[in-house]
Amino acid sequence: MAFPDEVLTDEEEVVLHLHPHWRTAIRPALVTVLAVATTAFAWVMLPQNTGGFLAFGVVVAIMGYYGIRYGAGPLVAWRCTHYVLTDERLLLQDGVIARERRDLPLNRINDHLLAQSLLDRLFGSGTLTVDSIGDQAAVLTAVPHAHQLQSALYELIERLPEDDEEEEEEDDEPEVPPQRGLSAWRRAGPRR
Repeated sequence: MAFPDEVLTDEEEVVLHLHPHWRTAIRPALVTVLAVATTAFAWVMLPQNTGGFLAFGVVVAIMGYYGIRYGAGPLVAWRCTHYVLTDERLLLQDGVIARERRDLPLNRINDHLLAQSLLDRLFGSGTLTVDSIGDQAAVLTAVPHAHQLQSALYELIERLPEDDEEEEEEDDEPEVPPQRGLSAWRRAGPRR
């Protein structure tokens, strides 16, 4: 399922758009293949009588449950998980029917940590934990090209203060001194 472009603002540009690493889909794919193979094996091996059809029905029910719950379901969830890095924020979206989307503005990110096991290093993937202001953290698991994402995130965060300083220089206005006297008190209202 494609990431909806209407989530992005007009000026926002996508830097990276990733799904979890393909190796996370290996186990669900094997479970799906095993469930289909077991069902086919039961169809061929069970006798063509009432007892055989009843046993085949039980095998289909069990393999259907496991094939959908642990095979096809995680495959669809893997495909519907998006990690999108733009020049303004980090978007995380997952879910098939009920969707959850989380936005982390880049100017609120405090820290990002990349953890890689030996297997992750071999495949070039990793787990990226992004901490933001307010004790909120987002965990991106099985991120492909994890170093590339971390470097791009760092570069975008480093560029942000330059943009903020330019805006502050443009917005400099002389301050109006506070007014004193009865008229200022009437405008402000009584203090409580």
